[in-house]
Amino acid sequence: MKTTFWQRFCRNKGALFGLVVLALVGLVVAFGPWLATNSPWDMVGQPFQHPMTDKELPLGTDTMGRDILSGIVGGARVSLLIGMVSTVVSLLIGVTIGAIAGYFGRWIDSALMRFTELFQAIPSFALAIVLVAIFEPSVKSIVVAIAIVSWPPVARLVRSEFLTLRQRDFVAAAELAGQSTPRIILTQILPNAASPIVVMASLMIATAILLESSLSFLGLGDPNQMSWGYMVGSARTVLRQAWWMALFPGVAILLTVLALNLVGEGLNDGLNARSDGKGR
Repeated sequence: MKTTFWQRFCRNKGALFGLVVLALVGLVVAFGPWLATNSPWDMVGQPFQHPMTDKELPLGTDTMGRDILSGIVGGARVSLLIGMVSTVVSLLIGVTIGAIAGYFGRWIDSALMRFTELFQAIPSFALAIVLVAIFEPSVKSIVVAIAIVSWPPVARLVRSEFLTLRQRDFVAAAELAGQSTPRIILTQILPNAASPIVVMASLMIATAILLESSLSFLGLGDPNQMSWGYMVGSARTVLRQAWWMALFPGVAILLTVLALNLVGEGLNDGLNARSDGKGR
């Protein structure tokens, strides 16, 4: 008996846990102003106030007396925004290059793959640091840097899918029907290659959040935006004195990235009907 995508997805308990965590993070982003009324930049208490010593500041304060809870709530929006926007940009670049290379093949494929390998030859984190340093730290520069270092794996994946699907009968039928090349790529081949792209996208968001956190930890985050990486970075010099400053945003990063990876595995199970033993 064949099963639906949702049934296959629900069999993965880890994916369900990840989905719940992501739903909670989404609620925090949506209702943040009501969950934490303080601005993450305002000094609302004594510096280094321990967690649970004041009901108004349940997670304590940092070196400047700023509310840690407000920082985590405000940072969720920035971290997720950077993760999703940079992933969308990298997908646009990678899918375009991979689709052209896989569909046309020959010298076009060879040239585009050599161009892709040029970016893969450079360590991605080192390249991201250089790009952010050149353009000055800001949300835009971080998004651009993460997108530039993230698109090569997408291009190679899409190229592989297109090389396989290009030989299918439905593509030949579309060509005989007189459909244009862009229409064949967008309406015939790309929808059939969407499953692995969707799975990769969920994992790329997690990677982008980690990259943003790493850049902010090194002091290359946007100084005007509170993010989880910025909070962890600001706590690195006072870890013994105020452990909670790094612990709570660190746990937020850990849970979000873990949830995205678990959901990615669930999407892979749900979209891959061949993994369904009962459907054989």
